[in-house]
Amino acid sequence: MRIRKKVAWLPPLKPGRFLALEAFIKAAETQGWTEAEVQYVINEVVEAKDDTEALAILQDYS
Repeated sequence: MRIRKKVAWLPPLKPGRFLALEAFIKAAETQGWTEAEVQYVINEVVEAKDDTEALAILQDYS
């Protein structure tokens, strides 16, 4: 599945994929993303090899 939607959000100032993911999820849910779409992004971020890759994934949806 490739999601073409974008989320308007501000990443947290503290580093780390899970803090960023939490902020992303809140913004996506507020903006009407489906549970399946959010879960897809969660899976991508969790499976990333490091925080840099995970944050790049989240930026791709911004």
